[in-house]
Amino acid sequence: MPDSIIPTNLVPPLAPDAAAAALLDARYGAPELAPPAIWNDVLATLLAHRSVRAFLPDPVPSGTLATLIAAAQSAATSSNLQTWSVVAVTDPARKARLSVMAGSQKHIDQCPLFLIWLADLARTGQLAADLGAEVEGPQYLEMMLMAAIDATLAAQNAVVALESMGLGSVYIGGIRNRPEEVAAELGLPPQTFAVFGLCVGTPDPAVRTDIKPRLPQSAVLHHEQYDPQAQRDAVANYAERMHAFQTLQNLPQEDWARRVVSRVRSGASLSGRDRLREALANLGFPLR
Repeated sequence: MPDSIIPTNLVPPLAPDAAAAALLDARYGAPELAPPAIWNDVLATLLAHRSVRAFLPDPVPSGTLATLIAAAQSAATSSNLQTWSVVAVTDPARKARLSVMAGSQKHIDQCPLFLIWLADLARTGQLAADLGAEVEGPQYLEMMLMAAIDATLAAQNAVVALESMGLGSVYIGGIRNRPEEVAAELGLPPQTFAVFGLCVGTPDPAVRTDIKPRLPQSAVLHHEQYDPQAQRDAVANYAERMHAFQTLQNLPQEDWARRVVSRVRSGASLSGRDRLREALANLGFPLR
């Protein structure tokens, strides 16, 4: 195993400094940061995050969903408008249909709980209608963007909560591949849009999942002004760390920069999401 990669199945107990150092090294694929002066279980949960794509068939424990939504609702929301909702799907047949719409991702079929996070301006429109008021705001891109941000903040709170409970998850951007079909399957009213899905369940211990290294901080952290050269140097360094991670995970050797470029090379590479503006208009978002 490459020295620069630290597996996630660290044997407890570790002293706080050692635990922090191990998780930080794993997050960056190499020793990059000194252990912080302040350390706690919340930081450990955040730094230990990894996507889980293999789940046990066990249902999530009773009360878990309600707790996750409470955590989600504790996230910040712009002007307290709370412009998001979530649909919880456990029915195997519905998950199977949603899996096909999202690119036939097997973990959607496998996970016991599939959450679809919505940008929801339908509630705002209903409030206006109930008050006999006419509103133009939901027709503007700003409101759609705000609702998507609200949904994202809420979902990430839920992810941190579920990981603190020993569960795992993976985001499903493919739910945007066929937006109108997803809306029909979920019975969504106009002015709601499925931003992403989230598979939730107990990770299968037989499938090894380690922390995937992220870009060095010099690629994403700029001081006072954006520094393009620091970012380019960091990306070159990151390629080596990703190759070490791919070796550890028995994955094909793939150049990260080339993968990024391939993913955005053309509209066709967006897996149907190149027509997202049209789909949003069909779902009641004119986006002025």
